Amino acid sequence: MKGAGRKDKRAGLLGEVLNLKELLQYQDGTVASRMIVSNKSGSITLFSFDEDEGLSEHTAPFDAVVTILDGECEVWVAGETHMMKEGDTIIFPANVPHALSAVTKFKMMLTMIKEA
Repeated sequence: MKGAGRKDKRAGLLGEVLNLKELLQYQDGTVASRMIVSNKSGSITLFSFDEDEGLSEHTAPFDAVVTILDGECEVWVAGETHMMKEGDTIIFPANVPHALSAVTKFKMMLTMIKEA
């Protein structure tokens, strides 16, 4: 069954106390991700970015909540720039251009809630 292995990996997280920063390691020269929740209502995905890595400007059809778990990054939302560090959270509005770039290595949690 396609995707069953991935669901089993996430099932091991259910009911457990998690340290989100430790669930995903940095990888040299790239962006890594780990989805920890995914269903028809939305998803929660962890990302780690090596220094100087990022996501180019794009839009999403739903609001996206980003929380920085470690390090620092620069975020652009509708042309406005924000410096973010561990503990900071920003909401990217649906259909509004946004992008981000690592100032240092950083980790973030992305929460997407889809409309019913």
